[in-house]
Parts: sequence; structure tokens; C-alpha cells
Amino acid sequence: MVRSTPVFRLPIGVAWLVAMLVLVLAAAPAAHAQLGNLSNVGGGHNLSQSEPVTFTADQVEYDRENGLVIASGHVEAWQNDHVLRADHITFDRNTGVAAGQGNVVLLEPSGEVLFADYAEMSQNMKQGVLKDMRALLAENGKLAANGARRTDGALNELSRVVYSPCNLCSSDPSKPPLWQIRAFSAVQDLENKKIEYQDAVMEMYGVPVFYSPFFAHPDPSVQRQSGILAPSFGITSDLGGFFAEPYYWAIDAQSDATITPMMTTRAGPELDLEYRRRFNSGTLQINTSMGYLDGSPQGTIDAKGQFSLNDTWRWGFDVNRASSSNFVRDFHFNTALTGDYNLLNSNLFLEGFGQGAYARVDTQFYQGLNTAIVDSKLPTVLPRFVYSYFGQPDALGGRLSVDTGAFNVIRTDGTNTRRANLTLNWERPFTGQLGDLWKIELHGDAVGYDASSFNSQPNFGTHSQVDTARALPQAAVDFRWPFMRDAGAWGTQLIEPIAQIIVAPQTGDSQISKYPNEDSMDFEFSDANLFGFNRFTGVDRLEGGSRANVALHGAWYIGGTTLDSLIGQSYRTNKDNLFPEASGLHDQVSDVVARTSFTPTDWLDVTARGRFDHQNFTPRMWDVTTSVGAPVLRVTGGYTYTTFDPYTYYDQAPPPPAGNQYYIPRDEITLGTSSTFGAYKVSTFARRDLANNKMVALGADAAYENECFILDVRAYRRYTSINGDGGSTAVLFLITFKTLGQVGYRAY
Repeated sequence: MVRSTPVFRLPIGVAWLVAMLVLVLAAAPAAHAQLGNLSNVGGGHNLSQSEPVTFTADQVEYDRENGLVIASGHVEAWQNDHVLRADHITFDRNTGVAAGQGNVVLLEPSGEVLFADYAEMSQNMKQGVLKDMRALLAENGKLAANGARRTDGALNELSRVVYSPCNLCSSDPSKPPLWQIRAFSAVQDLENKKIEYQDAVMEMYGVPVFYSPFFAHPDPSVQRQSGILAPSFGITSDLGGFFAEPYYWAIDAQSDATITPMMTTRAGPELDLEYRRRFNSGTLQINTSMGYLDGSPQGTIDAKGQFSLNDTWRWGFDVNRASSSNFVRDFHFNTALTGDYNLLNSNLFLEGFGQGAYARVDTQFYQGLNTAIVDSKLPTVLPRFVYSYFGQPDALGGRLSVDTGAFNVIRTDGTNTRRANLTLNWERPFTGQLGDLWKIELHGDAVGYDASSFNSQPNFGTHSQVDTARALPQAAVDFRWPFMRDAGAWGTQLIEPIAQIIVAPQTGDSQISKYPNEDSMDFEFSDANLFGFNRFTGVDRLEGGSRANVALHGAWYIGGTTLDSLIGQSYRTNKDNLFPEASGLHDQVSDVVARTSFTPTDWLDVTARGRFDHQNFTPRMWDVTTSVGAPVLRVTGGYTYTTFDPYTYYDQAPPPPAGNQYYIPRDEITLGTSSTFGAYKVSTFARRDLANNKMVALGADAAYENECFILDVRAYRRYTSINGDGGSTAVLFLITFKTLGQVGYRAY
């Protein structure tokens, strides 16, 4: 049977043609598609003078005596952006009522879909009564009621209401969903996008678990609306019992805030305020809290902002301050769980982006929250400037890059350093006739210092004042010769010898006593920095002297399996006492560094890095990570071992002679598992210090999630001591009723 025929509205001036058409169609066979316009049919009252009802149907009958137009068979009528579908629709010209019966569907302009067994609609479908109504809302929300009455197209008054976003059981739809709200009555506010219930009961699998005489929540389509959020509650060893009730305030279209008061039985009250605002040029977010702990008022502030000045420049800030680490640990559970509350960083910056160029000016401030960190020894960077440029190929086929910067570091207790630096690098790659790859590099560093209190931490120099500068030119030739073989069924094999020769003046260990060190306190010799002009992380320590770096790179690709390895070493003409003995770079012959990655399938990958003594091949550094398994069960593991702690070397007076307890190896293992099956996800992790034979941390997370519900349980145990707390244990319960909110937080 044909149903779709182009539908159009007839001019009022030809209403008599419509009336004749309706009379003819009333006698036509039901197999024909019908269309009509009820703006002036039959000469009675219009359903709407401004928006006529237009409809299609399989069959149309007209009762002139009673002013009825009866449409049946796949009827679809629309008016004022509302669409009404039913098996039968009767249009009463006298009362202006359209009554639908059988499989009634009402499509709203908002996208909401209403289902009913029977519906009567009038006044542009803004008034109406529905029987056995069901509504399909946004985010899979479903609303059902025995009856509904619509008023002015803005309110739906519902009786005997049930709401849930959960899917019904496919094998037995009569079973109750995972959770639902059942109420005696409710009002669906279409204008303000809100659903309010009277005598509401929350049910889990049909079992009542919570009752409220009044309950309301936003329509699932609403992204932002003011109102009370789900509370958090529980007990901790420091706070005792606590209860927090957040309130969300949608201030306007550009800004909102969350206000969360918390009451505790042991530590006093706390108030948390988070404000967010979006501007045309950027964003602003401020989070502050105030409370009472350890016999005194406490508080925190975290303010972030980023704003664009134009297409090239932007500025911003990130301010983080707190009265104590104990306050952050006790009241800010998520921060305490990750342990990121020992050192706070604040900055103000201006940065610009250009073609191949980047510039930034910023200031850096630090606050130590751990008693082991002394604020007077922390640096204040006021200001710092960096600029980088990477040029286009020149006439010789090479490229020039420039890195320059300057900073002023101030300490109340320690070295105050003013520094300016410039790094120039020019490189020209070319290919030989035998497939050999070459690159010539010219490199130069220049650094100038003006420092006071040089004999204090972190430098412990021999004199107080430093006013000096230095420059180090270097030249290098890089050579690679890749040999690749296609072995057919045995895949593709690659062997690639790599060599680099660097020529530079000798610098020696005099840098330690002559120049401050702010950016080269931490490094680890590995395959990652085997090739390069400087193994240090910055320019306060520059590696000089003539040296050669060599390596052999090999790879095997067969099907989906990849085996990639590299082994290398560095040779120099003289010892370099700038590097500590345990670093692997102190002697003329460096330690051997190696790296291997093996990926035979998508369920296994292993990567291992190591550094080995060049005389007896004793391991001095291991870094191994592996992951094996499928999503249903995947195991990850890691192992870290190093005999060298470079940060300690630069953070205190020169180390005592080798052979004592100064070099304490780091020996640590981690293990984790994860499993995802259906709606369930479980993961665990463990971290142990093998050198001290102590656990560092343990944790587990178990979660269940479907289309309407999330249950997440997390447990965490920290064995290390912060501010003498002897470690901590936390358990978090997170329950999310989708489209409603979250409830339940508990920590120990």
C-alpha cells in the first residue's frame, strides 16, 4: 500500500476545492494515499488560524453533519512543528480537538517522543490529554505514566509515574530495570527542562531503597541547570564522619559554580567553591576551599586562566597555594589519593607561536607542603624567557635552529642566579651513492652568569660571587648505513651500523666549581641520549672533548611480529670528571647501553633498556616494561634498577669517596592487572622497593557500568610516610545513576 505522497498546504482562497476533494476522497478506495489541510475544511472552526493541520492517511471520511474528519490507516498529522501519528485520528471542527487512537506517537519540536494508547490534542497541540503515556527522552531516558495532561505546551502533569534510563530485559521485558524512580505524580516542565516528583521511591531491581516526599532532576537533555547535586558522605581516620552536599549554580550561559559545604565530626567544617567562566578569548577556573584543621583555620586556592590576545599570542596563569599538606590530604581526597600535594607550582606566562618559532616569558613560584621541603631553599623564577626557531632549508641544503633564553632565579636560602644562553645548530643531511646516510652538524653553546651565594645550596661552590661566561663550539659527522633484506617467508631483516664523531674542546670538571647549576641536575645515560652533543638535560653543564659514539641497530619484521634492538657505546680521548663515577660516562670508555623491543602479537609486547659496566658487563641500570594478555585479562609489569642518583649529587655537598653508602641503588618492581568483560572492569597494581624490601603502594579498582548505572570501588594503600603520617589507606565508593548524579564517597 502506498503511504507517502508529497504534502503541501492549500491556499485559503481555494477552500471550496478542499471541501470537494474531501468529499470525493471519502468515497475513494482505502488503498490510495490521502492528504489534506484542515485550515478551513467544512466551514467550521479552524484548528489554528496561523498553523493549519496537515495530514496524510490511507483513508479519510468526512461527517458534514457533526463536523468531523476521520482519518484512518497510518495517519500522520502535523501542526506548529508537532507531529501526531496514530492508527485513527478524528478531527473535530466544532471543538478544535484532534483525537488519536491506537499506537499514538507525538513528536515534539525538542526531539522528545511521546507514545500513548489514546490522545486528545487541541490549540496547536499545546493542550491535550494522553492515556497510558510513555516518553522517550534524551540520553536513553524513559518516562511512563497512566495518564498525562498537557497545559499550554509547557507542562505535562503525570499520574502514577515511572522514570528510568535503563534498558529492559530483552528476554523478559516485564522484569523491573536495574533502577527506576516510581512516584504517585509528577510534573514535566518542558519550558524549564525539569521533572518534579511527589511521593517518589527509588527502586533497585524492583526493591524500594529510598523514599522522598519531593524529588526533582533536570530533563536528560539539559547539560547545565542549577540545583542540588548528589551528596558525598563517609568516614576517614582524620576527619571522622563527614557529609558534603554540593550545589550547582548555572550563573549564566558563560559561567557556573559548584558550592560544597562539608561537615565533619572530628576536624570541623569545610567549604569548597569552584567557579568557571568562559570568555570569547579564553577560560577562567577558580577552586578555593576553607576549613578548620589542627586547631587553626586552613585553606587552598587553585586558579587557572588562559586567554588569547590574537592569533599568535596568548597569556595565562596557574596559581596553587595551600596552608598545609595535611589539609590537602584530609579534605581533598582525589589529590591525596595520587599524592601530588608535596610541592605546589604557580606560574604566570605569555607565549607566542609563529612559523617555525616559539617564544615564552613566564614566572615560576613554588611552595613546599612536605616538612622535608624547606620553602626558603625553593627557587623563585622571576622572570624566565625562552625563544626557539627552526629555519627552512638554505642554499646549501642545511637548516639553522636557534634556542636562546634568560632567567633570574632567587632563593632566600641558596644561590641566586641570573643567566643568559644561546644555542646555534646547523645541520646538512645527504645520501651517498651506496645508500649510506650522512649528516654534518655545527653546534655552539654560549652561556653567561651573574650569581651570588654560589657557595650555598644547591651548588656548594668554593666562592660566593660568580660573574663569568663561556662558549663551547662543536662539530659532528653522523653516519648510518642501513642494510635491508627481504627473506620471503622469514620477513624483512634490517642491520644498520651507526657512528658519530664529535670534535670539541675539552671542558673538564672545572665547571662544577665555576658555574651554577639550575637545569642539569638530573640525567640518565641510556640509548635515548647516546647520540647528541650533550648528555645533560640543560646547558649549565656542557659535555666537551672529542668523542665517538657507535651503535648497531637491528630489526626483524615478520608478519605482525617486530623485533627491534640497538646496542651502543661511547669513546672519548680523555676522562671527563664532570660525570660522577656511577654515571657510566666518567671513563674514556663508557658503559654499554642497549635497548630491545619485542612485539610478536597484539597480546604481548616487551621493551627493555639497560646499561652495563664496560669491563665486566655488570648491570648498572635496568628499565623493563611488559604487557601480556587480551582485554579479558591483561598483565603489565615493570622493573627499574639504577645504581646512580644524580639529583642527590647536586643537591648537597660533594659526595664522600666512592665505596661507601652514598650511591644507594634504586631497585623497584611494579605489577598490574586489568580485565574487561562485558560491563565489568577490574584492575590492580602493586609497587615494591626491593632495595629496602618494603612495599611502596597497593591499589585495586573494580567497576560495573551499563547504559544507566556505574558502580566503582577503589582501594589504595600508601606505605611511604609523608609528614610522619605512617602511610595511609583509602577506599572510595562511587555510585552513578546516569542522568541523575553521583552519590556515596567513603575513605579511611
